Amino acid sequence: MTNNPPADRLTVAVLGPGGVGGLLAALVARAGHRVICLAGDDTVRTLRADGIHVRSAHFGDFTTAVEADTELREPVDACLITVKHTALDAALERVPAPALGEAALVVPFLNGIEHPTALRDRYGRGRVAPAVIRVESTRTGPGVIEHASPFAEIDLTGDTVARGRLDALAGALAAAGPAVRVQDDEAATLWAKMSFLAPFALLTTRYGLPLGDVRTHHRAELTALVEETAAVARACGAPADPAQALARYDAFSPDTKSSMQRDAEAGRALELDAIGGALLRAAKRHGVPTPVASELVESLKAH
Repeated sequence: MTNNPPADRLTVAVLGPGGVGGLLAALVARAGHRVICLAGDDTVRTLRADGIHVRSAHFGDFTTAVEADTELREPVDACLITVKHTALDAALERVPAPALGEAALVVPFLNGIEHPTALRDRYGRGRVAPAVIRVESTRTGPGVIEHASPFAEIDLTGDTVARGRLDALAGALAAAGPAVRVQDDEAATLWAKMSFLAPFALLTTRYGLPLGDVRTHHRAELTALVEETAAVARACGAPADPAQALARYDAFSPDTKSSMQRDAEAGRALELDAIGGALLRAAKRHGVPTPVASELVESLKAH
């Protein structure tokens, strides 16, 4: 069921209606905004016929109608980019820059730190607003989303975007359900996630172990990698606290797996370059030694 349209109804495109994109598309559509999901032919047919089904203890179980197409063909207020980095280049062909319109914000929910520059080169500096989301949400089939975490938290940022535009989009997303904050420092926002994600992803994938086993059996390596990543973050102008990062890992359920590890188990392409590669390139630019990260990235490349 869809609520009555809000007075400031938006048109929002969602590129890649998977676990994250499908959840956001459904929540935004349920809040009364117009949503256009951009995907392949089979997914488009399913979404047009059946909408998106969400199962969530936090947001409730519901089905909502969305529009769907293989390519963006009209101006929108925002385009949420929710594909994985490994599929980004091909997926962006579905979003021609002229179709976006003058008012559109491009909002990438991507791992890593390098994508904002590439997207600004493609779509313009004043419209790219990177976002970080903390959520556990899985696409179990076309248009079927399982939201498992008791939260969905978004940090929205963008050093080159007018604050009023960020606030307006944040308000619409927050009204749809997620907790949303607008952050002033883009580098700090992206590195806050990177500093947590890189050690978690690289070590769980390298050893094929959940986080509990990594933090128990590979504690010294985890500690060293956290310290390396924090040093790179600080060199890039972002605050980082290794002790705080280790405390966060210790607080997670021991059976937690990273998305990179799940991709490896399923035989899918890894976001190794977007995470490990980007970390090493930033370290090289700033002269920060990263022997543990370098060994892990090379080992994962070999496998």
